[in-house]
Amino acid sequence: MCGILGAIGSKVDEVQFTSILARMEHRGPDGFGVWKKEEDGIIFGHRRLSIIDLSDGGKQPFEKGKYVLNFNGEIYNYLELRKELQLKGHQFSTESDTEVLLASYVEWGEECLQKFNGMWAFAIFNREDKTIFFSRDRFGKKPLFYYQENEKFVFGSEMKAITPFMREVKPNLNFQWMVENHFIYEATDKCLVEGIKRFPAGYFGRYSLESKKLTLTKYWDTLDNLVDVPKSYNQQVEEFRELFIDACKIRMRSDVPIGTALSGGLDSSAVICTMAHIAKNLKGEKTAKDWQHAYVACFPGSFLDEKPHAVKVVNHLGVDANYLPIDPVEGLDKLSDYLYSFEEIDATSPIPMSKIYNAIKKDGVRVSIDGHGVDEAFSGYGHSVFETFLDTMNPSKIKNTLDTYRDLHPKGLGTVDSDSNFKLYLNYLLKRKKTVGRNLIKGTPLLGNFIKDGPIDKLGNFNYNLYLLFHQSILPTLLRNYERYAMMNSVEIRMPFMDHRLISYAFSLPWESKLKNGYTKYIIRDALQDFMPKDIVWRKQKIGLQTPILEYLKGPWNEYFSDVINSQEFEQSDLVDGQKAKAVLEKVNNGSGDYLDAKNLWMLVIPHLWKKSFLDRV
Repeated sequence: MCGILGAIGSKVDEVQFTSILARMEHRGPDGFGVWKKEEDGIIFGHRRLSIIDLSDGGKQPFEKGKYVLNFNGEIYNYLELRKELQLKGHQFSTESDTEVLLASYVEWGEECLQKFNGMWAFAIFNREDKTIFFSRDRFGKKPLFYYQENEKFVFGSEMKAITPFMREVKPNLNFQWMVENHFIYEATDKCLVEGIKRFPAGYFGRYSLESKKLTLTKYWDTLDNLVDVPKSYNQQVEEFRELFIDACKIRMRSDVPIGTALSGGLDSSAVICTMAHIAKNLKGEKTAKDWQHAYVACFPGSFLDEKPHAVKVVNHLGVDANYLPIDPVEGLDKLSDYLYSFEEIDATSPIPMSKIYNAIKKDGVRVSIDGHGVDEAFSGYGHSVFETFLDTMNPSKIKNTLDTYRDLHPKGLGTVDSDSNFKLYLNYLLKRKKTVGRNLIKGTPLLGNFIKDGPIDKLGNFNYNLYLLFHQSILPTLLRNYERYAMMNSVEIRMPFMDHRLISYAFSLPWESKLKNGYTKYIIRDALQDFMPKDIVWRKQKIGLQTPILEYLKGPWNEYFSDVINSQEFEQSDLVDGQKAKAVLEKVNNGSGDYLDAKNLWMLVIPHLWKKSFLDRV
C-alpha cells in the first residue's frame, strides 16, 4: 500500500530526505510523512496509498508510546486481531490495520508475525532500547532493501530511494550471473546494485543503533507448517473451498474500489468468480461493495490472445470489463521510464502488465485482487510430471500425468513439441521403471542428502519440486514483477492463492489431488466449479499473459532493437555481448529464429537498457 524509507547515521537533512522519498511517490500518491529523532540520528519516511481508514488517523510514520512504526502492506485479518487485542485491554484511536499491527507487536512481540495474515515490510523503532525491529512477509510479496556502510544504515521499498545515500552506485559484481539466473537471484540477498541487499522473505531482524549490527532470524518455513489433510479427496475439496473463500473474503476488505486483472485462465477467473459468490452470499461482512471491475489484456490476431475466454467469465458474472488491446509500438517510447520504475531485469516486456494496472489506476480502482501464485503450488506448468513417477513407481498411473503435460503445451508457442516430448518421456520412464525412484535419488549426490528427514522425505518428489519453484526460482521473481507493475501505477495487488494457510495446505496434499484425469490444479477446479463457467473450469491449455515477443521483434519492435544493438554505446557496453546479440537478431530477421531466440535476444539487450534507464539515472 505504500513506500517506506529510513536512514540511521546519515548526514541528510529533512528537506533532502523528503526529496529522496518523493522518488517513490508512485507507491504513495496520497501523501507522505516524515519522523525524525535527531539525537539518535534516525529518520523515517512514508509515502501513503490510502486503502484502509482513509482519514489522517492512518497516516505514517505511526507513533504510539515508545514505538514508531513505518509500514508497507496490509494485514488482512486486522479486524479479528483488533477484537482479540481489545479483550486484552488495548484501546484504538483509528480504524487502520497499521495501529493493529503495532498493538500486536506490543502484545506478542515477534510472535505477532505468526498471527498476521497479510503482506508486509515494516520497521518498528523502540525509543527506549534504541533498536529497530524489521520484518518481511512469509513469501516476500512486499519488497524491502537495505544498505550498510560503517555507521550508516538505510532501508527502503525501492533501490532508487537508497542509492542517494551511497558513495558509489555500480552494477553488482555478480551482475552477469544474475542475468544468466534471472529467475533465481530474487530468492537471494543479491541485488543488481552493488552494496544493496534484499531483506529475506519469512525473516525478522533487529538493528541496534549502539552496536550498528543487523541480526536476522527466520520465522517461517513452509516445511515446518505442513498440516494434516483428510485422506478423503472429497473432504480435501471441501476444506480447500472454505480456505479459499475466506482468503478472498478478507482480501476484499477495502475502503476504496477493487478490481481484477483477468486473463480468462483458471486462476484469475477463480478469484473474480469467488468474489462474486462472496458478495452474493456473505452478507454483513466488511467487504468492498465496489468490486465489479475486470481488466483484460488483448493481443488481437495472436495465438496468445485470451479475450474470448475472459468474455465468457465476464458474461457469466455480469460485471464491467475493460478490454485493453496491447499496441506493440505503444509503450516503446516509455520503456526507459518503465525500467526506471521497475528497477530489475526480467525475461519479458513490462509493457502489457503496466498497461493493465495503469488502466486500473485511471478508473479510480486502488486494489487489484489477482490469481497469482497458483502454478507453483499446484503444478500448473506440468513441470513435476516426472516426479510423480518417482513417487508412485507405477507406469500405468504416470500416463495420466504425461497426458496432462502434453495437453498443457499448445502447439504454436514454439517452445516444445508436445507429441514428441510425450513419447520421449513415456519411453524413458518405461525403460527405467525398475531402477528409477528413491534408489536412483539416493545415488545422486545432489539430492541424496534430502532423503532422510529432509524436504523430499516430508514432501515427496512431486511437492519438493514445486517447493523449489515456489520458494527459490520462479515464484519469487513473479511476485516481484507483479508487485512492481502494480505499484508503479499506484495500485495495490492482493493474491488470495498466496494466503499462507492455503500454501501450507497445498504442500500437504498428495500429488494425486493436483494432477488428475489429465488436468493440473484439479482440486481447485473441483472446489470452485460451482462458481465458474464450466468451459473455463475444464479448459486444459494454459497460455497466461505473455508478450508475443517473436512476432513483435520480427515486426514493430525490429527497428527499435536494431538501433539499440547497432549503437556505439551498446557495442562498448561491458554488460552485454554485442556480437552475440547481432547474431541472434540476424537469425530472427532471416526467419530462422524461434520464440526462444526472441526471448534470448531480449535478455541480451535488457542489461544495457537497464543500465541506461535505471543505473545512470539514480
